[in-house]
Amino acid sequence: MSDSPPGVRQRASKKKGAAQAVLNPGSGPNSEDELLSKKQKVSAPAPGAFGHAQGPFRIWLFLLTVAAIVTRFYKISHPNEVVFDEVHFGKFASYYLQRTYFFDVHPPFGKLLFALMGWFVGYDGHFLFDNIGDSYIDNKVPYVAFRAMPAMMGAMTVPVVFLTMWESGYSLPASIVAAGLVLFDNAHIGQTRLILLDATLIFSMACSLLCYVRFYKLRHIPFSRKWWKWLLLTGVALSCVISTKYVGVFTFVTIGAAVGIDLWNLLDIKRGLTIQKFTKHFAARAFGLIGIPFFFYLFWFQVHFAILYRSGPGDDFMTPEFQETLSDNVMTLNSVDIHYHDTIVIRHKETKAYLHSHPDKYPLRYEDGRISSQGQQVTGYPFEDINNNWVIIPGDSIPDSSDRTGIVKNGDLVKLLHAVTNTILLSHDVASPYYPTNQEFTTIDVEAANADRHNDTLFEIRIEGGKAKQDFRSMSGQFKLIHHPSKVAMWTHSKALPDWAFKQQEINGNKNILQTSNLWFVENIPSLAPEDPRNVRTPKEVKSMPFLKKYFELQRTMFHHNNALTSSHPYASQPIQWPFLLRGVSFWTKNDTREQIYFLGNPIGWWLASSILAVFVGIIAADQLTQRRGVDALDRRTRSKLYNSTGFFFLAWAAHYLPFFLMGRQLFLHHYLPAHLASSLVTGALVEFIFCVEPLETEKIGKDGKKQYTPRSGPQSLAAAWAASVVIMAAVAGGWYFFTPLTYGSPGLDVSQVVARQWLGYDLHFAK
Repeated sequence: MSDSPPGVRQRASKKKGAAQAVLNPGSGPNSEDELLSKKQKVSAPAPGAFGHAQGPFRIWLFLLTVAAIVTRFYKISHPNEVVFDEVHFGKFASYYLQRTYFFDVHPPFGKLLFALMGWFVGYDGHFLFDNIGDSYIDNKVPYVAFRAMPAMMGAMTVPVVFLTMWESGYSLPASIVAAGLVLFDNAHIGQTRLILLDATLIFSMACSLLCYVRFYKLRHIPFSRKWWKWLLLTGVALSCVISTKYVGVFTFVTIGAAVGIDLWNLLDIKRGLTIQKFTKHFAARAFGLIGIPFFFYLFWFQVHFAILYRSGPGDDFMTPEFQETLSDNVMTLNSVDIHYHDTIVIRHKETKAYLHSHPDKYPLRYEDGRISSQGQQVTGYPFEDINNNWVIIPGDSIPDSSDRTGIVKNGDLVKLLHAVTNTILLSHDVASPYYPTNQEFTTIDVEAANADRHNDTLFEIRIEGGKAKQDFRSMSGQFKLIHHPSKVAMWTHSKALPDWAFKQQEINGNKNILQTSNLWFVENIPSLAPEDPRNVRTPKEVKSMPFLKKYFELQRTMFHHNNALTSSHPYASQPIQWPFLLRGVSFWTKNDTREQIYFLGNPIGWWLASSILAVFVGIIAADQLTQRRGVDALDRRTRSKLYNSTGFFFLAWAAHYLPFFLMGRQLFLHHYLPAHLASSLVTGALVEFIFCVEPLETEKIGKDGKKQYTPRSGPQSLAAAWAASVVIMAAVAGGWYFFTPLTYGSPGLDVSQVVARQWLGYDLHFAK
């Protein structure tokens, strides 16, 4: 029998027509005994495959690490002013150090790291990072220490990428290309040398991929000490990703898909595993990759609650029960019982607008042609005003009910009398100005309210989370005002009404009474006399609340406000723009020195990586097509590596990029950075695939008529791969250097230099 040529081969008729699935372990052993017999074969990539040598590997690892540290720490003290979102995450670190409760849509891990760094250097949290451009020097803030932490994580991401490629069995030039695309990327540098969360997110994501690759390489010695070590380290890395930002769930999707395919192959009866042994594999992965991350995720929230025990700016986002667990809380200190015939001021929890009315009427006809009741306007007003005063009276129509006194209770039917116009709040079956499906709120005179319109003026006080007949209190009694006949809830939103309502907010009746945006609270009782016993404030004991109850409340609030980030932003961008680097973000400018920091990736590196992604899809499609026609263009090991390893990196890119197309919230270029890292891995892998043309094994037909495969006996030639990597790195380094003034904010650029960097019309700043 003659050997098959190393090029294109006609397939044997018995060979299956489809290529192996992505991440399929491929032609592995068929029994667990064989699995265990492979112990010595999984410690590292085969030395003969690429001529791997520990000397050059260690040298390049050292050089890349040093270069990463230099590029991230260069001029890290400049500018000595607050830059972009440092106003948020620097502020949060200060709140931690002051033990002051705050609210943020991101989990606490990354912010706790900044607080830890501040604690290490003796910072007391006195500066609140209020405005971009505020001086760190004047306010004595150890900002370099704060920036050093994400800079170090950003620097360490580069060797992690290099190690991921190396541990996946790729050649030295392929590993250098992948790491170099991250090393010389202006976006990664710019985002990881400021007080921001993305360095923690990206570093944890990269560590998750590396740890899983190491774990997967040990699949032939399951439940060994090393196997458990890398499984648990993968879980810990995943916990850091999800505990920094919720987009970390995309890393879970990546690892989860790989694990799912791995388990599916283990379930194959040809692998020789009993159901009991498969269950053991499943349980181990569930424990390491779900249980461990969730445990640490909860742990950071426990730390978060333990540190933030003082009342602060985050109080208003939480329920009264939660706020009562905070010391010095204004709500608990000023909360008093509300009595009938008190004059009260009602405020919306979410928009902070006051329930307001004035003598002006709704117009007869709205812009869309609908007709109103022409009743007195009831609106939401953002400022304190006498027209915000309402008298709460019993909901019965007995003439002498004005003599009735007592505390208002949860579930009571009440009426609200507008103090200035002496009219009663009413809702009826007339469409509101902006929402045809919601009811109009207006007021009518007292005589009509006590006669035929009595029912339309009845409202139920429904305290959120309150018990039956619980006392209705100011500040702490967040409630929904439910119209008794129609069962709609009083609601407002931030969209301003036209000029006829003086640009105030619309108040209407919301049929979806379960929405948390229906919540209001009584902010003040203007009629409370100085001698009233309720003015006597007695210190209230700080209450406790079960951890899980606090955790679930905070989770609901975080998800709600994260999804509500839909307002426009001048530097927001769409996911379709990111791979092509069509838009950047202005972080900081200084006119007198012509300096600016503009968040932008390295165009050379980004366009190359995006092109390579398309090339990968084309290669897979071409391979599938040729196989359908009975032609093998690839040897078995090359195809397995292309589908399994490079396919895993491509899956990581897709999982970290495509979900953003489904999001309706504000999006920015930095959301693409994890996907860009994955695209760098794909690029390095494709450099090897394209330029290492010699097959990894030879094929021949045996005496029995079956194909036999023989691995290469010598190292594969890397000359073409080295040449390609040199050209790529030179171009990428050149692109990085050209855009460094925008990344480091120095030196300043004149108009011609700024124009020269507007490659795709970037909205750079021109100093006046």
